[in-house]
Amino acid sequence: MRAARTARLAVLLAGVAALAPGGRAGAGPAPACPECLRAGAASVALRVPAGTPLGGYGALARRLLVPDVLGRHPHAFWFKPAAGARDAPRARAVVLELPSRRLVWVSVDLVAVDRDFTHEVARRLSRSAARPATLILSASHTHSGPGAFIGSRLMGWLALDRFDAEVRDALVESVAAAVRQADVAARPALVGAAAVTAPPLTRGRLGRELDPEIVVVKLTTPDGAPIALLWNYAIHGTALGPKNLRLSGDVMGVASAELERRFGAPVLFVNGAVGDVSPAGHGEAAAARIGRALADAVQAGWERARAAPAASIEIARRRVALPSPWLSLRNCTGRWMPRFVTAPLGSAFPADADLTAVALGDVAWITVPGELQAALGLAIKREGRDLFAQTFIAGLSNDYLGYFVAPADYDRPAYVTCATLYGPKAGECLASTAAELLYQLRGRDRPLTRLPGPCDFTPNAR
Repeated sequence: MRAARTARLAVLLAGVAALAPGGRAGAGPAPACPECLRAGAASVALRVPAGTPLGGYGALARRLLVPDVLGRHPHAFWFKPAAGARDAPRARAVVLELPSRRLVWVSVDLVAVDRDFTHEVARRLSRSAARPATLILSASHTHSGPGAFIGSRLMGWLALDRFDAEVRDALVESVAAAVRQADVAARPALVGAAAVTAPPLTRGRLGRELDPEIVVVKLTTPDGAPIALLWNYAIHGTALGPKNLRLSGDVMGVASAELERRFGAPVLFVNGAVGDVSPAGHGEAAAARIGRALADAVQAGWERARAAPAASIEIARRRVALPSPWLSLRNCTGRWMPRFVTAPLGSAFPADADLTAVALGDVAWITVPGELQAALGLAIKREGRDLFAQTFIAGLSNDYLGYFVAPADYDRPAYVTCATLYGPKAGECLASTAAELLYQLRGRDRPLTRLPGPCDFTPNAR
């Protein structure tokens, strides 16, 4: 406790010194503070080899008429190569460190990342001289980012194209470069967070309640200069449809690029519980309009947030065993199909899920390796309000296991439930585990409240 008070006092004194008569922002380095939070950030354009296809849609508009068995395209097989860039997809990194803890968080303009991609980034970073860190790698979920970087043949055929080692290596190196640059930029930092309500920019796929909240995390120097901005919101990166063949970060990329222009600092977008959330408009004009509206809302959140010292970074992790994945043909085709008709997926998807919870000051977040339904995300956030000023879901982080819906919605034939691969109970299981981890961050036992208890996938379990 004495060390924490010392850290807070040192940061406050640094801020006062910067604003004292004769002092000014940027006049020189802040006084050394070994116990203070340090933060650095960087924004790097992804290096995408020429001829790389886009990843995200399996539609005919994106596919080659005949697979490229003759090798005409260097990195595309099932899908057409990208036709240039509408806006350059990016990797944006922030490094947060205290003497006892180090966190690396990267937001990357990809439709998803799998655990092999995440592990390769971790291996690449471990070769540097940087201290070990907890890594969070969050895909923005743009459907117009590069493809061909995930090893799964099923995912490749469906939406990402055949795995290409050169493409993955280029993307992994881009992510690692962003982290290395963020490391170099690290300096004493203050942190703040605020929530604002977004305009009506989304629509629901299942007719359920959506989450209009944008959570903004603000990182500044002690004298108030922006270090980084992180914003969390649930929206599918599908404003640009499958006919678009140009690389783009979609609406999230539009908003982040505009915010980087305004603040002169890296801006990380982290998607939320996005499973049943789509943009309310489509096309290039809609993408520009929604992106600007989001940028305005996020800026309002930045202005509302009050940055202060943070004396701790708390991290809790849990691996959850899941049932064997399968495809419900009834959910994919219609109610006429008997419920028992399923297609086992065997080892095509992992048999477990990793969740990571982090608390930085009075803001906390929980990673989910896929697309959680908004209703489940809202349930987690309701429990989080008893513990933290702000709580949010970091979806599509560190791995991709498809969709997770509430049990009440699982039997509704729809694209969302078709892509729910672990049955009706897995989403509720992950939501319950997420809530338990939030309580663990506070050193408290979770009461029996809104969500069920431990995961149980036995046939007769409730």
